[in-house]
Amino acid sequence: MNSSASTATASTATARTLADPDTPFAVVDVHRTLRNIARLRDRAARLGVALRPHVKTVKSLGVAALLHEGAPPCPVTVSTLAEAEAFADGGYTDLTYAVGIAPHKLPRVIALLRRGVRLRVLLDSVEQASFVGEASRRAGVPVPAQIEIDCDGHRGGLRPDDAALPEIGRILHHSGCLDGVLTHAGESYFAYTAEDRRLAARNERDTAVAAAERLRAAGLPVHTVSVGSTPTAHAAEDLTGVTELRAGNYVFFDLVMSGLGVCDLDDLALSVVVTVIGHRPEHGWILTDGGWMAMSRDRGTAAQAQDQGYGLVTDLDGTLLPGLVMTAASQEHGTLTARDGAPLPDLPVGTRLRVLPNHACATAAQHHGYHVIDSGRTAGPAPAIQAYWPRVTGW
Repeated sequence: MNSSASTATASTATARTLADPDTPFAVVDVHRTLRNIARLRDRAARLGVALRPHVKTVKSLGVAALLHEGAPPCPVTVSTLAEAEAFADGGYTDLTYAVGIAPHKLPRVIALLRRGVRLRVLLDSVEQASFVGEASRRAGVPVPAQIEIDCDGHRGGLRPDDAALPEIGRILHHSGCLDGVLTHAGESYFAYTAEDRRLAARNERDTAVAAAERLRAAGLPVHTVSVGSTPTAHAAEDLTGVTELRAGNYVFFDLVMSGLGVCDLDDLALSVVVTVIGHRPEHGWILTDGGWMAMSRDRGTAAQAQDQGYGLVTDLDGTLLPGLVMTAASQEHGTLTARDGAPLPDLPVGTRLRVLPNHACATAAQHHGYHVIDSGRTAGPAPAIQAYWPRVTGW
């Protein structure tokens, strides 16, 4: 964290409500967060699989602690080695680095393994398997590796019938590195019906299990069969053959997930507080001090039935202002307009508002930490701030 984060932490010592800190800033509703966490934790338990939350969304030890309710730290997924190191420093010892590995990153991976942190890496080529195996032999420390499986053509990975799959498995096994297989149904973020999401979850499971069975048929051990995305995690009905479920966005949810039907607007736990700084009535605009540096450039709802611009707008207490949308953003300015030519609400300069984001992961990444409120307690025009939780890896 840099000095501005330290300043933000210090400033909250006297901040009593959302009316106090300087804007824009990120807010986490702990009541909604806990409810979201419980929903998927209970579902994973019913499905009989371990849950490995992806902490790339929250990047916060404070939020992550809610995942295991004061028990020893749970297994987590990370998307950068900086996250892996920060969560290891926070006591997390069972991590999966779910981005394809490159050679120059292995010294940091091996350093974590030597600290007693079980950190798995991800790969999908003979080349990667070879340099992971060689680095393991040189270091005398096996680097646990999972083979990425492509279940829907979204990004990286091998199809389960790829000729290279058993070859990669053998290279890893001979180095003591083969841990299992991992897949991610990235196309589920475009699954607009409940049936589409069920089918995506079934395909995700079937693809991962098929890859694991092919490796086993070649005489190779497969300990982990890992699947997951937030849409499929909430749609899966049968995870036979799967050992663990991954998801991350579900902790906060966002407008993309709401637009898909995975959650309701009332489940969104992350918002950004902004201040009205001007009006352009000739254009139908209300201007705020929260642009894309506060919300991110993500326009993930643009392809959905209801385009939510850069975010929906609530009052400071979290009550939705009907029809008011953040429709444009420059670096530090946000533009609010009313849908369908409706009149703009009377929001004088200095009025504080909250904006619900399209993509929680991208919006959270714009902030150094979160001011924490609890909507389960009696609220008022400006909810009380319960705590400030810094993000462990800065930006």
